[in-house]
Amino acid sequence: MTTGSTHDKDAGRVVMRRADGSPINVLVVDDEPVLAELVSMALRYEGWEITTAGDGATAIAAARETPPDVVVLDVMLPDMSGLDVLAHLRAQTPGLPLLLLTAKDSVEDRIAGLTAGGDDYVTKPFSIEEVVLRLRALLRRTGVADETGGAQIVVGDLVLDEDSHEVTRGGESITLTATEFELLRFMMRNAKRVLSKAQILDRVWSYDFGGRSNIVELYVSYLRKKIDSGREPMIHTLRGAGYVLKPVR
Repeated sequence: MTTGSTHDKDAGRVVMRRADGSPINVLVVDDEPVLAELVSMALRYEGWEITTAGDGATAIAAARETPPDVVVLDVMLPDMSGLDVLAHLRAQTPGLPLLLLTAKDSVEDRIAGLTAGGDDYVTKPFSIEEVVLRLRALLRRTGVADETGGAQIVVGDLVLDEDSHEVTRGGESITLTATEFELLRFMMRNAKRVLSKAQILDRVWSYDFGGRSNIVELYVSYLRKKIDSGREPMIHTLRGAGYVLKPVR
């Protein structure tokens, strides 16, 4: 189940793919439709194929029909324990990478999940970006994907290094806060795409943030001062639609 990565400079994304060039398949199992869709939307931005399931039985059947490369699995499901689902999936595909989602954050619960075979976990509420980063790391760590040389995202003369967190434009170093970095990474991965304030809130902050769009406006203005100041602008506002980052032609 070896995969590689391609660097799409026009889209500003590092895309993990299987060795045959086909997209990575992700199974997202969660009984909260809104949360499942937010996670799925973020993973589609990664260029991955997504299958969703709202309960354990559907998840097991879906995995049998379309074997996933990695699974995002909620521990609390309406029909059975997520850990039982994990056991079924591992019986079908030994070594299948699994990221557990749980509202329980006690040490005992985390140990139980990892002992049952989960490779990693995040507790709710979580940042959607954190889930994506955990999955990318999990795919690399378990050998499902290899991103050698794929740590940089490039859009025009703007370069972001995901490992070192260094950002340069035209070769000039730019210092960003952690939140500014996550916002820029999201915009660069989706270069030339119009991103709504709601999408940015969901991805850069957390799915239950509360929807105050003025924080997005504030951080976009911070980024503009650092990325575009004294240069031809890359970050653009589309009134009533959102923001788009695109290379200077």
